[in-house]
Amino acid sequence: MRYTLEAPGKRVRSVLLLWCCELVSGRINRNAEIAAAAVEMVHTYSLIHDDLPAMDNDDLRRGMPTCHKAFSEATAILAGDALLTLAFELLARQIDDASLAVRLIGQLAVDAGPSGMLAGQMADLSAENATPNREMVEYIHVNKTAKMFRCSAVMGAICGGATNQQIECLSRYGLKIGLGFQIADDILDISASSEQLGKTAGKDKKAAKCTYPAVVGIHRARQLERDLANEAIAALEPFGQAADNLRHLARALLERTK
Repeated sequence: MRYTLEAPGKRVRSVLLLWCCELVSGRINRNAEIAAAAVEMVHTYSLIHDDLPAMDNDDLRRGMPTCHKAFSEATAILAGDALLTLAFELLARQIDDASLAVRLIGQLAVDAGPSGMLAGQMADLSAENATPNREMVEYIHVNKTAKMFRCSAVMGAICGGATNQQIECLSRYGLKIGLGFQIADDILDISASSEQLGKTAGKDKKAAKCTYPAVVGIHRARQLERDLANEAIAALEPFGQAADNLRHLARALLERTK
């Protein structure tokens, strides 16, 4: 569990959660820190399971051998299971208000579960070697990746005591940057090296994955990525200059190389 959770990574989802809390309340509180840790545990569990031979069958993650390569397949399965379960235990035990804990647990369960990330992963596997189309790739990416970004933004807003209107704005922001993040991943899989990525490059094409570059081409995919960043930034308008960190994040994700 520690091997994969503590490996060098971007931690974008947990940072997003913390910044959304800070935006609506003026500070990062202890509940947001706990929620950020829970989100990172769920994300890491998903990576461990994604890399298994039965799914994406990858040998490299965050510049290190994947969990099942460093240990064993059985250990990797159990490490992922343990991280997922521990995330909900953490929220249940450490959040200082029971009603807040219930809201956070519910949000994470919805966006990481069979109507969110897991739906996207199943669709992703089912679409391999299928003829891709725009509707299919959008469904996969919104569920597999974007909903966990939305989850992070909403959980941060909840921890900060946001209004319903603020939650709606940050939910929209999270969904937009999450979808853009996945498009960037698809592009980098084509254009970057394994050393840059910290994971195996070119595996999407090899596995005949349903990606935006495969459907609309790399140039159109880059434009969609820019459009999504602009839409995310527009969603922050009600917050004024206080949301500049989140605006910078949306732009920075356009320029990432790993």
